Amino acid sequence: MALPIMDNSQRYGAISRLLHWGMALLFAWQFTSATSHWLFPDTPFEEFFWGTHYPVGVLLLTLVILRAIWALANASRRPPSVSVMAKLGHLVLYGLMMVIPTIALIRQYGSGRSLEVFGFTLMSGFEGEEITWMTDLGGLLHGELGWTLLALIVGHIVMAILHRKLTHHDVLTRMAR
Repeated sequence: MALPIMDNSQRYGAISRLLHWGMALLFAWQFTSATSHWLFPDTPFEEFFWGTHYPVGVLLLTLVILRAIWALANASRRPPSVSVMAKLGHLVLYGLMMVIPTIALIRQYGSGRSLEVFGFTLMSGFEGEEITWMTDLGGLLHGELGWTLLALIVGHIVMAILHRKLTHHDVLTRMAR
């Protein structure tokens, strides 16, 4: 039996699953790049992963916007949330997935440096002094919110397991089978 494209009240469809699991892999890559930058500076390992951090971040921002649009388009068909806390948790995850790369883009612009992603120039950069409030915002919040997102992702995984074990809501099968 083929997996339906659209979501339904029992499970998520093929597009929702592709976005969810594809982004999960990209986030694993992104957190590996951030960890390598933090723990292994100036090594080939860090150089390899960190070189992908900006383009993967832009890709994730693009995908989360598409995912949010898809979720809204399927809102009436999707499986119901198991609790208010689950719904709030998902809203916070979506919010952080949008805010974190947006803050990085603001910092990048404020630095005056160009930004090229996958061969496309997203920001051409500029001459002159950096825009301090923009670079300070990124320096203050981008990394900290990124690690907060990682903690929430781990919590998301733990809660999916606990829902199955404690409440017999097998929420994981709605996204996995």
